[in-house]
Amino acid sequence: MQDSLLLFGLTENSLRLGTFASVFVIMALAEWYLPKKQRTQPLGRRWLTNWGIIIADAMIVRLIVPILPVGVAFYAASQNWGLLNWAGLPGWLSVLIGFVVLDFAIWFQHMLSHKIPILWRLHQVHHADRDIDVSTALRFHPIEILLSLVYKMVWILLLGAPAMAVFLFEAILNGAALFNHANVRFSPKLDAVLRLLIVTPDMHRVHHSTIPSETDSNYGFNLSLWDRWFGTYIAQPKEGHEGMTIGLTQYQSDKPSRFGWAMFLPFRNR
Repeated sequence: MQDSLLLFGLTENSLRLGTFASVFVIMALAEWYLPKKQRTQPLGRRWLTNWGIIIADAMIVRLIVPILPVGVAFYAASQNWGLLNWAGLPGWLSVLIGFVVLDFAIWFQHMLSHKIPILWRLHQVHHADRDIDVSTALRFHPIEILLSLVYKMVWILLLGAPAMAVFLFEAILNGAALFNHANVRFSPKLDAVLRLLIVTPDMHRVHHSTIPSETDSNYGFNLSLWDRWFGTYIAQPKEGHEGMTIGLTQYQSDKPSRFGWAMFLPFRNR
């Protein structure tokens, strides 16, 4: 069974890794030269913890999950499963629809992770980070990563999303998350134009506020339209970007920057 794409002579994994590394370096450099918000914690310790979580996620996924989303798309196509495989649409249209629907699916999953208590326990690992920067984009508990993979695979099977749509979605989603978590200063005019279509750093930073009404807003990672359509959009934080507090109110200490503390956070008694 085919389970990967070959584009421009490179495998899907090579392309995704190259895209991730390129965007990460670009946004990390942009944070260094044009920071938006003053850090509250030393960079080294936070990054050591966040990268530790990222590496743990990658190792656990590789050990447990035998097939990744693009492979699921190939399998759905080989079995003629899913709405788009039945619809007989032009290939480009199926790719476009698949991409947009998967983006909505991730918005919906993110919203559910704030509304369902057991999912919120896991998602708190991401929100507990007291500074938001490019490393925060991939700070997710391994169990949440595994559940997210299963969730995406179910959507791919039901939708019959083409493998190209899944590849583009995964690559762009990773790049968009790195972009919109970055602690980068944009001009208000550029930000206003960009956020008409995509989630900008200023838009997503609101979501990491300690104010509950702001935390429960701006769930998008890539396209900005879902929050506007479903009434969960907040343009700016009440206290301003420089004055807002990032993280969770009950964890305003150095604990979130500790690897062990972050990994065991979902299992702590409240």
